Amino acid sequence: MRVASLFAIANAVLAPAAAQTYIGAVACGQCHPQEFRQQSASDHAHSLYSANQHPLAAQFIPRVPLRRDPDYEFRFALEKRGLLVRIAGMDRAVVLPIDWAFGAGGQAVTFVTRLKNNNYLEHYFSFYTKTRAMGITPGQEATAPRDLMGAAGVEHQTLDIAECFYCHSTGPVQISGGDVRPHENGVRCEACHGPGSEHQQTRGKVSIRNPRDLSAAELNDACGKCHRLPVSKGATFDWDSAWNVRFAPAYLSQSACFLKSGGRLSCLSCHSAHESSKQTSAYYNGVCASCHASIHTSSGMENCVGCHMPRTSPRDPLQFTDHWIGVYQSGRFKPEARR
Repeated sequence: MRVASLFAIANAVLAPAAAQTYIGAVACGQCHPQEFRQQSASDHAHSLYSANQHPLAAQFIPRVPLRRDPDYEFRFALEKRGLLVRIAGMDRAVVLPIDWAFGAGGQAVTFVTRLKNNNYLEHYFSFYTKTRAMGITPGQEATAPRDLMGAAGVEHQTLDIAECFYCHSTGPVQISGGDVRPHENGVRCEACHGPGSEHQQTRGKVSIRNPRDLSAAELNDACGKCHRLPVSKGATFDWDSAWNVRFAPAYLSQSACFLKSGGRLSCLSCHSAHESSKQTSAYYNGVCASCHASIHTSSGMENCVGCHMPRTSPRDPLQFTDHWIGVYQSGRFKPEARR
């Protein structure tokens, strides 16, 4: 999806008043300290960093040089001037600063550099938390480098990379002379509640947007502006692609739980708005039991999600939870409900 269409979707669902401005999460936390502390610990809050400031930055440096066929060598370094990578070929080498780190590191961190031509480089190597090592960035496995910069990664135009910044930050994304600058790193309070200047200035007399006032469909679309919208009728979508499982709102929209909820099931039905989604099995079991109490009691099931929302790996070491909420047969990715 191009950034123009993504912005249109977001503006339609979460359009801020033009006169209001964004004040930042720290300002929100002055009056809402508990919500601020909870949200500050979530992966959303840590989804974008200047690369050398990422909490995992010290782990980004491999002990030995990395290689890419046919004959390219990568050496990473963390110095006072920032995170750097030196890429050497047979007859030349280049040192690139790594400007941005996308991802909290729950699963992976992907790196981006602004190039001199004002385009942006998505680096060939990403950091994978489970292995504590660098590996090939998703989508670049089959690319064949033609030259040194081609070996470094995939080049993106400014407007395309702005989509990534938009979903990993809060507030307006500024583009000036090819330079992309987010208003606030990470997905913070005002990404969901909208700009808070009037709410702050009036000490709460002017209400701020509350996503819980949205219908379930509107709320799922709001989350889907970055986690992808449910697929419209007649659109082509490979429901059996392990990669597509990461688009949770699309799969949730097809689940029996959603379809039989009478339009009431939303992302917030199971996930806390301010806390991490990494909760215990007992937590999610309790959520399931709130609608399926009789089944839960009679079956004695201890992990509903483990059976009905299995973790799917499109490629090691990544895993995504299948939000179709289906009844699965052993050895088959697609549940019977999808046939």
